[in-house]
Amino acid sequence: MKILVVGGAGYIGSICTELLLDEGHEAAVFDNLSEGHRRAIDPRARFIQGDLADRKQIEAALSSARPDAVMHFAASALVAESMRDPSKYFRNNISNGLNLLDGMVAAQVNRIVFSSTCAIFGPPEHVPINETAPARPINPYGESKLAFEKILRWYDQIHGLKFVSLRYFNAAGASGKFGEDHRLETHLIPNVLKVALGQKAHIEILGTDYETPDGTCIRDYIHIVDLARAHILALGAAGSEFYNLGTGGGSSVREVIDACRKITGRNIDAVEKPCRAGDPARLIASSEKIKTELGWQPKFQSLDRIIESAWNWHQKFPHGYGD
Repeated sequence: MKILVVGGAGYIGSICTELLLDEGHEAAVFDNLSEGHRRAIDPRARFIQGDLADRKQIEAALSSARPDAVMHFAASALVAESMRDPSKYFRNNISNGLNLLDGMVAAQVNRIVFSSTCAIFGPPEHVPINETAPARPINPYGESKLAFEKILRWYDQIHGLKFVSLRYFNAAGASGKFGEDHRLETHLIPNVLKVALGQKAHIEILGTDYETPDGTCIRDYIHIVDLARAHILALGAAGSEFYNLGTGGGSSVREVIDACRKITGRNIDAVEKPCRAGDPARLIASSEKIKTELGWQPKFQSLDRIIESAWNWHQKFPHGYGD
């Protein structure tokens, strides 16, 4: 297939592009490089620099690439920032996304795989979280993703645009070529590894009195390559669907830090701080639906393998992509 990867210069988009190409698909990347990196784009992919805020640019890209399907990763994705600047999140994640959908309708591209998030659920009543859990986001980021999922339903009903929405839990790790380099890094594993690299003095543990075995938050970490494989499987879905993506397990903050110490062989100082408001004690996904319906099976499920892949990449690129 020919795939247009929108946001393909970012962490998840770059590795999805790599795997698409490895599996024999054609890929073009559309990105404005505001958060992504030019060096994160696989050299085998065609690069189209453009911005979803400009409908003419995405229409031109769709007309030029003539894709069979689109993968959509271009969104703002920082929870705390969304609480400070909700306008940015509703504009980027909804308004700009509409430019993409309208461009797809005009170009008669009728399949999209959408990068969604577990933030649509808010604090869960039960774990693991399956697709029928009530959607009650508690920040504009989660609200914007949920709104776009609802828009996708209507575009399917009215325009016949088939979609698969993948709700991520905690993507982590790296492929052999590409890894995690955010301009503002908020994710736990890369920040712990920055301490191992000597780039940070310590890692902060935000909350130690949660109702978990060691008092710290538990999250469901999924290897980025397993995540990318789910996107490729989603291209073959028979109809429009929503799937949660995790491993069904979970690791606490302390367990992640201990695993990073073991993998790197380096001292990693941790400083305990008060918990953040709104952080649930446990976020764990049920991925039974995508396993049953699309045959997805995570191959890199252990925390050690996830951290080892990330550490290998960060040692090769200690300053990320350097742009």
